[in-house]
Amino acid sequence: MKVKYIHEPTDLQCGQAVLAMLLDKSVDEIVKHLNNERETTLKEMRSTLAFFGLNCSSQRKEVSDKSELPGICILSLETPRCWHWSLYFKGTFYDPEHGVMDDFPESKRKYYWEITEP
Repeated sequence: MKVKYIHEPTDLQCGQAVLAMLLDKSVDEIVKHLNNERETTLKEMRSTLAFFGLNCSSQRKEVSDKSELPGICILSLETPRCWHWSLYFKGTFYDPEHGVMDDFPESKRKYYWEITEP
């Protein structure tokens, strides 16, 4: 599995962009699958990952340092503007708003759900 960075097309499509990066799809394909072009819920994130064959842990875990993260996970971050979906993949942060990064984007609270292949 590899990840190609995708910038969110709108301020409300960070979840769709994260799913698109993880699933090697376009944001439009994810929007169509979800029938949702606005904010995504955890339920939508988890069901879409399962539909396309990835497992998403059921337990949300709080994190303060990137050394605590598993190899692949989706992140829910409380940024200065809003709650925001992001992706951590094997040492790199792929943030739909802020780009490819070595550490978390600025955020007060950080949570993750581990992603595994079946």
